[in-house]
Amino acid sequence: MESGKAEDGGGRTAPGGESFISVENVSMRFGAIEAVQDVSFSAARGTIFGLVGSDGAGKSTLLRMIATMIRPASGSIHVGGRDVVADRAAVKDMIGYMPQRFGLYQDLTVEENIDFFLNVFGIRGKERAKRKERYLGFSHLLPFRDRPAGKLSGGMKQKLGLACVLVHEPAVLILDEPTNGVDPVSRREFWEILGEMRGGGMTILVSTAYLDEGEKCDRLALLHRSRLLDEAAPAELRGKFPSLEEAMIDRLQTADKELAREPYQR
Repeated sequence: MESGKAEDGGGRTAPGGESFISVENVSMRFGAIEAVQDVSFSAARGTIFGLVGSDGAGKSTLLRMIATMIRPASGSIHVGGRDVVADRAAVKDMIGYMPQRFGLYQDLTVEENIDFFLNVFGIRGKERAKRKERYLGFSHLLPFRDRPAGKLSGGMKQKLGLACVLVHEPAVLILDEPTNGVDPVSRREFWEILGEMRGGGMTILVSTAYLDEGEKCDRLALLHRSRLLDEAAPAELRGKFPSLEEAMIDRLQTADKELAREPYQR
């Protein structure tokens, strides 16, 4: 085995450390639409792995499969060495999943929303009080604990959603474009929180529409038209280009030209 790599339960290796998420030749189809085509990658434990790509590239579908929300049509996914289909319940316990539209209760206060999720996960007694204070503080929401969720700004709602997802202290955090439409200051604060979670050993899988956020990831997967085009560290993907955005645009344009020629090559 190469130095700096470790094998996971799915048989793949991930650069930079012990692999915790393994995606092997995964595909998903909805009727005539092929949402994900033969995608493979692995994410190391205690890192932030980012998914970037245009709308409709398959990012959300891929995250939902990893989060056990939908079953892959083919291929396999392992989290912590467990198969997301065969060991769905065990994998689900390891995951905190925050979709694009996270279900906060708008008429409940910040604290009441957190209480609700503490109840869902069956957390009681002293541990309950400790986690409530931890994640209210961690998300910078302590001064707003009595404010109804419906009265929060977009950025504060996203931080509250993150706090609710974190109360059961999952090993893996899966976030689907969590900062979409959020102001720049809240986006920065949100990523500071993610950096702290990574520092604590959590494995984070996040899709983003902002390529400056992609620079904050340890590794990135570029998806386009349901396919994986590239997977590497941000600096590797940027290559000779002055910015990640310019590199991505060039790669997508090249991919479109290649895809346009495919029917004539068959």
